[in-house]
Amino acid sequence: MVWWREAERIVDIFRSKPIGDIVIVRGWIYRLSRIGGVAFIGIRDGSGYIQVSLKRSVAPSLFEIVDKLSVEDVVAVRGVVVEDKRAPGGLEVRAQDIEVISKSSVWPITRSAVKSIGFLFDKRHLWIRSPRVRSILKIRSEVCRLIREYMDENGFVEFHSPIFVKSACEGGATLFPVEYFGNTVYLTQSAQLYQEAAIATFGRVYTLGPCFRAEKSRTRKHLTEFWQIECEIAFADLDEDMRILEELLVYVCRGVADRCREELDILGVDFKPPTPPLPRITYTEALEIARSRGSETVWGEDFSSRDESLVSSIFDKPFFVTHYPASTRSFYHMLDPHDPRLTLSFDLIAPEGYGELATGGQRISDYDTLVKRIDEQRLPRGSFSWYLELRMYGCPPHSGFGMGIERLVRWICKLPSVRMAIPFPRTPDRFEP
Repeated sequence: MVWWREAERIVDIFRSKPIGDIVIVRGWIYRLSRIGGVAFIGIRDGSGYIQVSLKRSVAPSLFEIVDKLSVEDVVAVRGVVVEDKRAPGGLEVRAQDIEVISKSSVWPITRSAVKSIGFLFDKRHLWIRSPRVRSILKIRSEVCRLIREYMDENGFVEFHSPIFVKSACEGGATLFPVEYFGNTVYLTQSAQLYQEAAIATFGRVYTLGPCFRAEKSRTRKHLTEFWQIECEIAFADLDEDMRILEELLVYVCRGVADRCREELDILGVDFKPPTPPLPRITYTEALEIARSRGSETVWGEDFSSRDESLVSSIFDKPFFVTHYPASTRSFYHMLDPHDPRLTLSFDLIAPEGYGELATGGQRISDYDTLVKRIDEQRLPRGSFSWYLELRMYGCPPHSGFGMGIERLVRWICKLPSVRMAIPFPRTPDRFEP
């Protein structure tokens, strides 16, 4: 057996701190430097980073190997763990043996080579190796883990909805058509309609997965392929829906602040989880705030990104905007019984101009009311026959929401664009790598 197959994970070395023991580490070289007769090699293995040192006077033959190394070479090192406060993390490995497992070509992502953000996204398959991008993606992974933790601990069942669908949830103009054995189907925009079927089985369900919108938006807030957490809750009204979303958001944010301190430090972000309760204002109140700050949006129109930024300027944590006009919401939103111009709906908006994080509300549970709304929006009844049938076999009041993973990660990490919050972004202009 090749000796380097018995390597330890770097993170485990820092956890156990086996000072004086011989260990084997392997991974990619991310940094190389030489000071006099001492070489320093920074190695990462996916679990962490560690410094390896080597003196020419102690091992001249190994130094010959080091002289031929370059960034992104894959190597294995056997050596002694020592304490050194100057080393990252306070530990380093004094090399006794080095093996080159795989050589790298000249690394293309250098300060002199990078002339645009477009170049970096062209090299995204390589760029994800950088400590900064790695930190963002590690936080994204932790966000998804925390979401599942909260949902599992609060009685939700993970439910897997189809990616190929026949009918639209949000709007037919933003569907991606796919040829399907002589028929046309579409990539899903949302799991919501199928989750509404599942609440009769489980009561509380959630889906964490990809969705697709054929929007030609080229903004910092839009992707054509994105991930979101969606849930549906039987017997929940608008207030219960917002309570659960608020709990989820606070749980996730506290978890990230606790578990991802190293990654947040690398990003230079001083993230403070929001403290409940989150503020709640109505659409009409939000519109008044936006118009007092220069917006020309009229009542009944949906908010623009600028409107959201104007309103968010008075808040220092996420806030709910409730009771949007029916003209701005999809057909399935329940109308406000006190004012049928409004819906029992909400958006959760982040402060500092980061915009909408989530949207949700109470669904229409009555068959005739849902038919009327479908007709009012000139949607084909036939495409929703099975969805309408749910209202014929015991349909209680129920609510749900969807929260975008990239938008949440963007706000937590203070990123300029959602493109940075997903491993390989898809936009109208970008579908590779």
